[in-house]
Amino acid sequence: MQNTLLAACLLALPLLAGAQPGLAQKAGPPAVYHDPAPYGKPFRGVPDSPDATIYQVNMRGFSRAGDFQSVTARLDSVKALGVNVVYLMPIFPIGKLKAVDSPFAVRDYTSVNPEFGTLTDLRMLIDAAHARGLAVMLDWVGNHTSWDHAWTKDHPDWYVHDDAGNLVNPIPEWKDIVQLDFQNAQLRSAMIQAMRYWVFQANVDGFRFDYADGPTFEFFQEASQSLTSIRGRKVLLLAEGDKKKHFFRAGFPLCYDFGFINVLKHEIFAQGKSVKLLDSLNAAVYRHAPPAARMVRYVSNHDLNAWEGTPQEFFGGLQGAMAAFVTAAYMQAVPMIYNGQEVGYGQRVPFMGARQPIDWTPTPALTAEYKRLIKFRNGSKALRRGELTSYSTDDVCAFTRTAGKEQVLVLVNLRSSPKLFSIPASLAGAGWRHAFSGQPADAARSLTLAPYQYLVLHK
Repeated sequence: MQNTLLAACLLALPLLAGAQPGLAQKAGPPAVYHDPAPYGKPFRGVPDSPDATIYQVNMRGFSRAGDFQSVTARLDSVKALGVNVVYLMPIFPIGKLKAVDSPFAVRDYTSVNPEFGTLTDLRMLIDAAHARGLAVMLDWVGNHTSWDHAWTKDHPDWYVHDDAGNLVNPIPEWKDIVQLDFQNAQLRSAMIQAMRYWVFQANVDGFRFDYADGPTFEFFQEASQSLTSIRGRKVLLLAEGDKKKHFFRAGFPLCYDFGFINVLKHEIFAQGKSVKLLDSLNAAVYRHAPPAARMVRYVSNHDLNAWEGTPQEFFGGLQGAMAAFVTAAYMQAVPMIYNGQEVGYGQRVPFMGARQPIDWTPTPALTAEYKRLIKFRNGSKALRRGELTSYSTDDVCAFTRTAGKEQVLVLVNLRSSPKLFSIPASLAGAGWRHAFSGQPADAARSLTLAPYQYLVLHK
């Protein structure tokens, strides 16, 4: 019944004025949205974008049952890591026409995939997360739908057509989905209405936009303005795409950093190229970015894990993977952890086809290391918001983060052999403490870092 009422509301929405990409829209009458009665109270713990630490959940691999209840049962462990945002992969019913079992072929934007449970189960998960101080983001697959989504029959004009009038794929290899037309203002309104539905109906705190390079600037601007203007709520928005300037201008504070993981994995680790490449990349992505904007960096996610391998495979084992994670998490970014990474699970976790649930057998030392790395970041304004100054060499990623009187020095050997590092005179000397133990540290003018060793000093 709720979905039927929502569909009727979508048809009644007024058109939104269009705008040219990259330009602010002229002021006009605000869109009118017909939201359901709110479930629960708005969560007051949604972090500001620079302060976020994200934990990605693949329900299909998270447990043998593969459902919401199993995620709820492990929230204490997730919370204990020190993260403050849980990001759920797509929760929606999957299309059956031309299907390949992908959760990114959405058949209904306002229903829950029964594979995972019910709306009540989802609400219980979100309530439990909020009770533990965790915000919850949904994975929003807004660029395309499945071939059997109701819109393909009811609103074929909301889709892109070829010269013969046929619906088309966004990418030929993606046979199970069809491309939406974001030049259509009605489509944009309907999509935003569906997103607002989950804010009100399940009390979600934000969205991660899948394949964000597909939709138009107008859509992201309208979505951002609509979602962040909901009274009494703070909504976190993350774009998975390469058009970072595009997303930042549209009002999205978080964006995936594909370049960072690719340079780190393919060039620095695989080919032995200079670590200084990260400095050039970091400068480029933040050039002209708003102060609160952050790139989201990671050493694993669902795509990398399923199609390419685990962090251990990319970075020379667990020790190398941890060195890569420190670099990603501490070098002016928001870190993201993929489920199972924190216990060193060494197998791939598919999100399509045969299920392979994570073995949560504890790896105490590794998990404790993730906890202390995240805990220190949570407590350090310099790491989350401070100015970055690089001292990197070809082999060692070295930088300071400074905020007021607080300064953090990070040294990470990204090689599988020992490397000598000479500390600049401006940083050498007394006054430093080891970040994790608090014990005094003498920053000698030169030191040798063991393979994949990282050193974090604080004052």
